[in-house]
Amino acid sequence: MKKKSITLLLAGAVLTAALTGCGAGGGSSAGAGASDSGSESTPADTAGRTDKTYKVGIVQYVDDASLNQIVAAVQAELDRKTEETGIFFDYKNYTYNGQADATTMNQIATDLIASDVDLIIPVATPVAMVMQNATAENARDDGSLIPVVFSAVSDPVGAGLVSSMDAPGSNITGTSDALNTEAIFDLMLSADPDLSTVGLLYDKSQDSSTAAIAAAKAYCEEKGISVVEKTGTNNGEISLAADALLSSGAEAVFTPTDNNVMTAELAIYEKFIDAKVPHYGGADSFALNGAFMGYGVNYVELGTATADMAVEILANGKAPASMAVQTMDNGIATVNTETAEAIGIDYSMFADKCSSLVEIQTAEEFN
Repeated sequence: MKKKSITLLLAGAVLTAALTGCGAGGGSSAGAGASDSGSESTPADTAGRTDKTYKVGIVQYVDDASLNQIVAAVQAELDRKTEETGIFFDYKNYTYNGQADATTMNQIATDLIASDVDLIIPVATPVAMVMQNATAENARDDGSLIPVVFSAVSDPVGAGLVSSMDAPGSNITGTSDALNTEAIFDLMLSADPDLSTVGLLYDKSQDSSTAAIAAAKAYCEEKGISVVEKTGTNNGEISLAADALLSSGAEAVFTPTDNNVMTAELAIYEKFIDAKVPHYGGADSFALNGAFMGYGVNYVELGTATADMAVEILANGKAPASMAVQTMDNGIATVNTETAEAIGIDYSMFADKCSSLVEIQTAEEFN
């Protein structure tokens, strides 16, 4: 691609407090209930406007920087739509964090259905699958299903959430952060044309990783690059997997849009720096948390688009079954300048090979 822009983003110091429910409204795990936002939200919050209210459940899979960005963007856009339309979108009482735990996510689904929410926004593939299954099995009194508008699902068709990207079917649609794996590997080779061994680090239980890992293997086979593959399902296992990749001689490491590796990045990025091995991830939050580069979409834009789709369904009567899944520009390269300097990589050639090049410094959360 031709160079479009180079953006300098200084993320600032590491935030010391992790977000519990992520974003403007706050939130919680199912064990603690919905977000503690003070008195219950009511249409009085929009004085002088219509008293029409919709209850919107927001459920993110786990606490990480990208998913936090999405939730904050969804909430901000719902607030803006309330001001614009006079329709009150109550999410503050129905925002949850699944804590990457299947039991917790299923309990949240039960709670949201019992609360008779008007729509559910699950953020990331695992929680989207739980919410879709739960709503499909619990039709409302009139026989209809609670609409589901997912966000940050990398492969909605492969995960079995939709029939097709253009015509999802059933009660579900949403936005996808589909990853261009080939483009990441093109950047990897432009930084190191002599690359001979690539490590693949991911959680094999994550459906979001399946297609990207298959694409990575196919790319490496075509280019004659050896592959070392290590997986983990929690921080401890992922840390050991990173050690194993380095001891196996990996010269660069690739992770797709894998939320479990993302949550471990702050604990492993220094391993790669010490070994002078660049870690390439499928989201900008990897770079924020210390990886050499993250590649993919703008998650603020993704969250905003997700909220807009939810409003189209609730306020304008659109049917999710016929609303095409939206994809964003997935050609944004985010480079951690501190890591690049420590490893000694010149990434200037990236600017002509992606739609936008963002420079960032290590932090826990985006400003």
